[in-house]
Amino acid sequence: MSSSQIEIQLTAIVVAAACALPGVYLVLRRMALISDAISHSILLGIVVAFFIVHNLSSPFLVFGAAFTGVLTVFLVEVLKKSGLVAEDAAIGLVFPLLFSLGVILISKYSGDIHLDTDSVLLGELAFIPFDRLEFWGMDFGPRALAVMSGILFLNILFILLFYKELKISTFDAGLAASLGLSPVIFFYALMSLTSLTAVGAFDAVGSILVVALMIAPPAAAYLLTDRLSIMLILAVIFGVVSAIAGYWLAHYLDASIAGCMATVTGVVFGLSFTFAPNRGLVSIALRRRGQRLRFAVMMLSIHILNHEEAGNAAIENRVDTLDRHVAWDKHLIEKVVSKMKKSGLANTDSGLLVLTDSGRKFAAEAMLDI
Repeated sequence: MSSSQIEIQLTAIVVAAACALPGVYLVLRRMALISDAISHSILLGIVVAFFIVHNLSSPFLVFGAAFTGVLTVFLVEVLKKSGLVAEDAAIGLVFPLLFSLGVILISKYSGDIHLDTDSVLLGELAFIPFDRLEFWGMDFGPRALAVMSGILFLNILFILLFYKELKISTFDAGLAASLGLSPVIFFYALMSLTSLTAVGAFDAVGSILVVALMIAPPAAAYLLTDRLSIMLILAVIFGVVSAIAGYWLAHYLDASIAGCMATVTGVVFGLSFTFAPNRGLVSIALRRRGQRLRFAVMMLSIHILNHEEAGNAAIENRVDTLDRHVAWDKHLIEKVVSKMKKSGLANTDSGLLVLTDSGRKFAAEAMLDI
């Protein structure tokens, strides 16, 4: 493995971890789309800041982009709080406006520099090793790696220092306010951090991968746990795994690195969505199947008890004719009868299905519940 490959993967790992941390809170706050809005609208801040300083390496571009990200959130909140439009509609109104203004400025006035919509949307991790951070004649590695490492450290520090406050304001803003905390301050602090993270990752990976890494790993983690601390850890792990696997997939396919990484984040989410122990599709299907079987057992128990008490059990409760009396298919009857026998609710006697004492108690309680 070459040094360039190592640097690309390290940068991708740091970007994935940095994006996953604020992404967890976006998912929990049901504001996933705001990451898409920020990652696109910051283009306007980058362009405007460039027109002011005329230097693509200036830190003012970062401040301009971060300011635009916060402005995006502010405008969305203003529209939402007006009560005239919903949050998703507000996002759909604000970020296309700001993003399109940035695109217009680029196409109209920046034809002679390397700012273009393709690099903005897709990014190119393969170019990271060529942009070095050098001081006093010493090479400190890729600039993007240094910048994103600093942002990752800032994200971790912010979450560690304000973990309880973020948790309370995220899950119950009213409780946070009653405890003397300011949900608004923590909201805009989180949005500022999200905006800064998006800006830092913007040049290296592009807006598409920023959104994928901010939302898909936290969403996958959300399906696997109910604890915030575990969700943060899982989101980072999923993001890192997606970054590494995506790089090698791109290497194998000779395709876009950012595109393959975004694809792998979708695969990771798909696996979690399908196989999560409590919230996955398979788990839900099995649980519903079990619930239907339990309900069928309850209904058949009531049917048998009613006819035992009515004295016509010899006609109604015969196993070979139950399907006609309860209007179920024979396969379902076999499953329900087998379940009742295994559970000790019923036995067969001379072709009749007879409730045990526990079966009669179960059927009586079921009738009360109904």
